[in-house]
Amino acid sequence: MRIHIATDHAGLEFSTDLQHHLARAGHEVIDHGPTSFDPLDDYPSFCINAARAVVRDQRSGVEALGIVFGGSGNGEQMAANKVEGCRAALVWSVATAELAREHNDANVIAIGARQHSLDQAIRFIDTFIATPFSDEERHARRIAQLAEYETTGAIAGHVIE
Repeated sequence: MRIHIATDHAGLEFSTDLQHHLARAGHEVIDHGPTSFDPLDDYPSFCINAARAVVRDQRSGVEALGIVFGGSGNGEQMAANKVEGCRAALVWSVATAELAREHNDANVIAIGARQHSLDQAIRFIDTFIATPFSDEERHARRIAQLAEYETTGAIAGHVIE
């Protein structure tokens, strides 16, 4: 599987270690930056580029997921979710990693590098990658509603005020 990764300065060392873990597991890892430590760097472009690459790959039939890191993961998740077709979930446990895939078909996860150990992050990521979407109708319906709103600003049959 192709895995797109991005971070900010707070997650740079974390990201490097996780890229090695993912490569050893047989994944193709694409790093969207940064390439060096800069305590004043801005994460949005890195995370947006990773999310765009995931969506582009998936739309062209390439099996791909994304992982973005920061101090808390919050801003990185927000940046990734600005990309049409990206469903980024903030993951803080094995359960949230599983549910992000099973119920939300998340294609990107965000993890706070200052919130978790490397071993915890590896468990979250391995779980995320290994867990398939459930394909349950109720979850597919909700994801379709999110995609509809994302592109049209409306959800058919529902009031959006």
